[in-house]
Order: sequence, then structure tokens, then C-alpha cells
Amino acid sequence: MKISLHYPIITLLLLFTALNMRGADYVDQINSSTASYTEGHRVIYEMNVGSFTEQGTFAAASNKLEELKALGVDIVWLMPIYPRGTSNSPYAATSFQKTNPKYGTITDLKAFVQHAHQLHMEVWLDWVPNHTATNAEWVTSHPEYYATSGGQMIHPNNYKDVWQLNYNNSALVNAMNDCLKFWIDQCDVDGYRCDYISSSYIPTSYWQNAIPLIKNYKSGKTISFLGETDIAQDVTRLKNAGFDYDYAWAFQGNMQNFGPSGNAAARMKTFATNMLNASSNITFGRMLYLTNHDQNFNDGGKTLTQQYGANRYPLAVMAYTIYGMPMIYNGQETGGNQILDYFNDTKINWNTKDEKMRNTLRTLTALKHSVPALSDSKTPSANPTVEWLTVTNNTSVLAYRRKSGTSEVMVIINFATTAGNATITGLTSGDWSLWLNSESIERGVSRKQETFNTTNTFQLEAKGYRVYVKGVYPEETIPEPSVDDYTPYLESSDEVSIFLETATEGIYNVWVWGDLGGGEAYTSIGAWPGDAMTLKGKAANGKYIYKYVQTKTQELPSNLIITRFDNGSEAKRLWDGVTFTNHGYYIEDADYTTDVPVVISATTGIRTATVTVENDKWYDLSGREINKPTRHGIYIHKGRKVIF
Repeated sequence: MKISLHYPIITLLLLFTALNMRGADYVDQINSSTASYTEGHRVIYEMNVGSFTEQGTFAAASNKLEELKALGVDIVWLMPIYPRGTSNSPYAATSFQKTNPKYGTITDLKAFVQHAHQLHMEVWLDWVPNHTATNAEWVTSHPEYYATSGGQMIHPNNYKDVWQLNYNNSALVNAMNDCLKFWIDQCDVDGYRCDYISSSYIPTSYWQNAIPLIKNYKSGKTISFLGETDIAQDVTRLKNAGFDYDYAWAFQGNMQNFGPSGNAAARMKTFATNMLNASSNITFGRMLYLTNHDQNFNDGGKTLTQQYGANRYPLAVMAYTIYGMPMIYNGQETGGNQILDYFNDTKINWNTKDEKMRNTLRTLTALKHSVPALSDSKTPSANPTVEWLTVTNNTSVLAYRRKSGTSEVMVIINFATTAGNATITGLTSGDWSLWLNSESIERGVSRKQETFNTTNTFQLEAKGYRVYVKGVYPEETIPEPSVDDYTPYLESSDEVSIFLETATEGIYNVWVWGDLGGGEAYTSIGAWPGDAMTLKGKAANGKYIYKYVQTKTQELPSNLIITRFDNGSEAKRLWDGVTFTNHGYYIEDADYTTDVPVVISATTGIRTATVTVENDKWYDLSGREINKPTRHGIYIHKGRKVIF
């Protein structure tokens, strides 16, 4: 048969370069302010120095601090920077007064901190008070610092690479406090994230004495303490230990249990209510987060997509707006779809882009910085209130508002895998500004004025979210994509994607399935008619390009269906029954009975060609028959354009 194929040119977009070249938007202007954002309006970022750059050094990480500032980061929490023991775990240090030589010197760390301070960011060190490596310097120089049983040092929790420290020894207590003072003196650090504070070997009295000692150590210097446990709901004996923040650990666990398939708004409301109730009688702040080094690597190793599927976007909105100080994990702004082995300092792939995640996060940080209703306080009575709004006719939509004085923020989230309407009552009538809109955030940030009555009906896309701020703000628009604004490409070798090129803008969903034989080929699939496709822009021919991304972990799904919603009607089945090849499919136009998918490569251009093909043979784009390809590229096989 003879098929005429039109191929647009594929360009691997250097998105970050493009972002740097564009003019600053209002979110940039808020986040890049020269002012230091006060406590209650801050965002923390967990960084593993060894993973953060290809070089894995303090100096290289310092060169990327401006990027974190643009993201809206106020505090950089450095995972342990000490020399490592035999297991190469950063949490098994051989000395608490030296740096990992692979990262650089103490002087290099001091320069990193100085650069952060110039950008009005703080630096907190990860402090490991419970144990040292089994080959730590103290093991031979101060064996009396360690707990023993039957004359033998103890492995806490049966961790064979570390020995338990003994807080019944006053000399050990003084030595640990001296180490905390050391980093303030040497590098001017601003705080400590304290590991495993729930250990029964560290008495509450230690923290009650050590925290005020360090806070008052240097006049005019503020030192903060973040404790790694859920003090409010779990280790309540530490409620009066003096920590500035704890982990909202139970809430993160509930979000993770909600996972990729959760769609019941009432269930998530219960989780949040439990967290808010537990936070009502404490005198410290709380850190909320989707993932960290434990969830990403230790606990079986799961990416954001594997943990949350398409819920990773609306749950990020909830974690950043419901309560407390939000945390961004190492590389989360790229989409968080790497498992980062921090024992071996797996490098973050900064070439992977998720503009929807990045723009969502930086807009949320701008809201945190500038809107009083999203502040957090260590005094419960001073915290903005959280009020649940009444949603009728849609059990997948959650709506709430936060208020502080005249400041008010409204959040609406649709956890369903399909688009839908929701009628919400209890709104404050009047002018509102839409700061975060899931339908457009991938293309850039915007603000739009709207006027609401006390009851309003909202139409939301699948897994959609909106954040409104009460009042009148300058409107900001996103330029419409130009005809050459987007060309399809694969963002990673593990990506399995479906592209749809169509003349009709609309709501498109994908359903993928197959007999996987026990393998896991995709990580997000909801109820019929599947998961939403994302509008990426326009092709050179002016048609719209939609994309749906999965992460290939073992096997490919065997089939797909694409549906479209027309004016709120039932989903119309547009494409059915394709067998996957390698990286997915590119489906063109609306005549799905005769259209042919296209091969997409991350690096090779696509051009116009007319070729004659036979079902079982492989061809290049010039129509020349070739052997079965051994590398990714653009080929034609079985009369189809497939992503190989």
C-alpha cells in the first residue's frame, strides 16, 4: 500500500534555557524578591549535594542556587555532608566536624552558605544525633561515647553500619553540642534538620537543654530545629522538647495511601481533618511534603508517579495550601520521576522536564510568600483558619478556603480521572483572582479576575485544580502557542507516551490495558474512560498536540483507547485497539480508522516523505527497506507510525 506521511521537524527543546530567556512573570517577581521571607511564609528544599549536580560538589551546587531562588526556595536543607563510613550511607558519618571530601572542603561549604545568604536563603544541615559509622574516629578515640550491652557496642535497629551513641555520658553530650556550635562558627549555618529524634536512646531532656543552648549560642543569630518525626500525632513526648518544626508524617502517609487511584474527596478531607486536629494544640510548626529521600529510595524506591500517579499534581497543591511549611524534594521540580540512590549519589537528570510540576510548585511558593491566608504559625490560634466548602453533585471534588483577617484563599481540587462539574456553596461573594489553573499552568503562570456569588458551579478537568485569591490583582495572560511552539519529543528513555494531533481542541482521555504477565508497564490508570491527556501546544500545521506520559518499568501495555468529551456528553471513543511498540504512539487527526501512528525519537528530526510499505518490513523515512532497527529513531513498520 502507498501512504503519504507528513512529519513535522522534532526539536529537543531546551526548556530551561527558554525559561531563562523569557521575560520574568509575576511569580518570578515575587519569588526573586530581595527581601527575606519571614517565618510563616517560607518553603524548604531538601538537597543531596552529591546528586544535585553532575560534579556533586558544594561549588557546583552553589552555581545553581539562583534556580532554587526562582523556584521560591527560602531554606536549603543539605542532606548529611560528613565523610561516610563503610556502607557509604550519608547517615553513617565518620566525623561530625569534617566534610565529605567528594563534596569539597569546609571552606567550599562556607562559600555555599555565603552565596545562599546573598540570595536571602538559609542553609540547614542534616544532623545525625543517634549514631556514627562503625569506623568513626570516636570509636577508637572515645569508645566511652557509645552505648554498650555485655561490653559490646550496639547497632541501633540492627543497622550494621552504625554504632549507638550514649546520651547518659555527659562528655558525649558536650561533644555533640560542640559539633553543632562548630558549623555555626565555621560556616554560619542557620539551622539543623535532626535525624531520628524518636530514638529511645536520646532522652527528651537532651533536646530541652541542647536546643536553647544552640539557639542562644551566638547573639543576633537565629538557629532553627526541624525534627524528623511526627511529634504531633506520634512521638508526643517531644511536644515540649523545643523543636521549631516536625514532620506531618502521618498526613504524608495518608496521601501516599490515597496514591495514584484515589478519587474520593471525602477520604482526603478526613485525612486532612485528622492532621489539622492534631496540629491544634502544639507550639511548633509542621513540614508538609509529598516525598523525601526515604519515600523515594529507602521504602522500596518509588518515584512521584509510582507513589501518586496523576494525583501527584493535585496532592502537591493540597500539601502546599492546607497547613504548615511545604518542602520540595531534590529534583521534584523536574517531575520527581527518578529514584535517587543517595548512598551512591545518583545524579538528577535536569534534562527531564515537567513544566506542569515546576510551574505549579513555583506558583504555590509565590502564594506562600505573598498571601497571609497561607502563612503558618507555631501558635495555633494565630494560624489561618481552614474551612471546608460544601460540594454538591460531585464526590471527587474537594474545596476549602483559608482565611487570615481579610486575606482569603480558595482551593478546588478534582481527584477524578474524568472532567466534571461541581457546584460549591459557602463562597465569599465578590472579586477573586485565579492564580493557579491546572488547565494552563504547564504553558506558564497567569492571573485572571472572576466574580463569584455565594454558590457557583465550576467545570474542572480530570485531576484538575484551581487556587483563587480574594481581591483584585493585575491580570496576567499566557501567550497562545505559536504554530511552531511545540514539537513532540520523548523526555527520557523510560518514557512511554501517546501523542494525539487533532484539529479539535477538547478534553481527551486515554485508557491503556493489557495482559502484562505480572509486569508493571504503567503506573497511573483510573476508571473509564481513563486518564486525561495534556495539551502541549500546536504543531506546524496549526493542529493541537496532546500528550499522555507513562513510565515504562518492565513491560508495555498492549492496547489503548482514546476518548473525547463533547459539550459535557458521554465520552466518544475515537481510537481503539492499537498494539504498542516500544515507546508508544503518535495518532493524527480525527479519522482514526485510517490514520497511522508515527515513530517519535528524542533526538532525530521528522520530515515529509511518501513511502510504500509492507506489513512485516521496516523502512526509513526515505522509503528504503532496512533491517529491524537496533536503536531509537524514526522508522515505519507494519504501515504504522510508532514511537520506537
